[in-house]
Amino acid sequence: MANIKSAKKRIRTSEKRAERNKSVRSGVKTSIRKGREDIESKDKTAAGEALKAAISTIEKAGSK
Repeated sequence: MANIKSAKKRIRTSEKRAERNKSVRSGVKTSIRKGREDIESKDKTAAGEALKAAISTIEKAGSK
């Protein structure tokens, strides 16, 4: 464990960011998986909506 105050703060913030990144990554993977499943099921309307949702999720993740 760090002794310096700024190092302790850096550890706390990096843990928070890692948790947030894990959540965002999981959401992106889920939306991509749903899109692929809809494409494989050959349902065009569901696949189109899933693709829009996946693109939106990826764009939001990229901005964070």
